[in-house]
Amino acid sequence: MNVGIVGMGVIGSHIAKAIANGIPGVTLAGVTVRTATSAGGFPAFELPELIRRSDLIVEAATQSALREFGPAVLSAGKHLMVLSVGALVGVLDDWARLAERHGCRILVPSGAIAGLDGMKGAKEGVITAVTMETRKPPLGLAGAPYIEQHRIDLDAITEETLIFEGPATEAVKAFPANVNVVAALSLAGLGPERTRIRLYAVPGQQRNQHRITIDGEFGRLCVEVENVPSENPRTGKLSYLSAIAMLRQLAAAVQVGN
Repeated sequence: MNVGIVGMGVIGSHIAKAIANGIPGVTLAGVTVRTATSAGGFPAFELPELIRRSDLIVEAATQSALREFGPAVLSAGKHLMVLSVGALVGVLDDWARLAERHGCRILVPSGAIAGLDGMKGAKEGVITAVTMETRKPPLGLAGAPYIEQHRIDLDAITEETLIFEGPATEAVKAFPANVNVVAALSLAGLGPERTRIRLYAVPGQQRNQHRITIDGEFGRLCVEVENVPSENPRTGKLSYLSAIAMLRQLAAAVQVGN
């Protein structure tokens, strides 16, 4: 499978290097970047040419970028792996119909959380509630629209502080680079309107912490993950490791888990 990558930040760069180092059945078709110097030595193409050369496009850019080019990828009959999962909230049904019409798929890695396999199993029965608590160092929230709009001084926070509480539909707009995990959780389960998140800023915390609770007729599932931030404090290392694992699974003879 020829894979193209859109965006060569922390996530895109690590995925490109993993493919170059060898993933059975996967070849890097090239990348699309804003400037040639950020291609990291990998072949760079304009997006239409990259789509033509690829069987699968990995989006490692931003929510706004994905919303712009996602339909073009699916209309070309090419698979689309999404890392900026928040962009799918509100458009997934339309995009799914587009993918079905053109014989391709939308792939969403688990990202920086665990438990989506349990969520999908539980969904075969009845799920009654899904909540997530996320705790990040204040620096990891810098630049988020919600922080800017409410003029929150992150440097002034001296103790654990609740920054936001609400449904995934609002969270993905308020923190587009921070809470793709709750978008993935919502799309796998009750949907964005019924999946709630509480987001805390915690001074001195070295890791991004996510605590997920799922209740349903199956019982209760609780998952806690503490992610080491990548070079980008907004992104945990597990985010790109999860995408690499999904690429490795594409050609694997054995699949373990959902």
